Amino acid sequence: MATIAGELRRWTDKLERLDISWLLQHVLDVNAAFLVAHPDYLLTAEQTQAFHELMTKRAAGVPVAYLTGKQGFYDLIFEVTSDVLIPRPETELLIETVLAMIPVNHPCNILDLGTGSGAIAITIARHRPHVHVFALDISINALLLARRNAGRLSVSNIDFVASNWYAALGAIRFDGIVANPPYIASADPHLQQGDLRFEPMLALVAEHDGLSCLRKIISQAPQFLHQGGWLLFEHGYDQAAACRQLLTAAGFTELIRQSDFAQIDRVSGGYCQSIFR
Repeated sequence: MATIAGELRRWTDKLERLDISWLLQHVLDVNAAFLVAHPDYLLTAEQTQAFHELMTKRAAGVPVAYLTGKQGFYDLIFEVTSDVLIPRPETELLIETVLAMIPVNHPCNILDLGTGSGAIAITIARHRPHVHVFALDISINALLLARRNAGRLSVSNIDFVASNWYAALGAIRFDGIVANPPYIASADPHLQQGDLRFEPMLALVAEHDGLSCLRKIISQAPQFLHQGGWLLFEHGYDQAAACRQLLTAAGFTELIRQSDFAQIDRVSGGYCQSIFR
């Protein structure tokens, strides 16, 4: 019979121990402390088979989040499927920047472009209950998943709308716009590595130099922002300078830049000072 300690030893040379632990916790429906405290716990035949199937898929490169169907982001747990990008710790910088700009009790309308699993929109709505968030995505499957996440997390101050970027919005305006759009160039070799191989290209790749989606988001944002409203977005490690140029060309001022732990600019934005005509 398989034990927790035995399975950890068996797979340690093949995969990272953290991945092994996460998948074992998932199959047994226990936490990490249980694994440590019960090394001789006997897995049932069904549990052993399920665990081995997951480990084989992980060895083939399938992301842990897709295997477990969940991913932690900020202080919440989100359901994820292969229809959406896996929420990443780097994007928490975008959340921190947005929350710092919105007072806790301040009512306003925020737009999340390309919501995917809803991680950004739901986290903002959960932490700023007086804010109303509009979450857009072109993928119906992504919107269905985001709605499930909002319901499971009891977040109601949010609307989900099917839209190709701003197309479905009409004349509505917002106090802030946030986005984590596709920004990887189609020829980038990273697309053939790691988890990216299994994630939806629609959520990763932008045409030409990786800036096509950002160009559209930035250039059209003034049409949908109140005067003094802001735009914030995540971008690639080498795109900050180009994004600043795009922001300036679109009339944004008081440009914002936030760097990650490696001191690489990852979030950019600015304030809209003119009323679009």
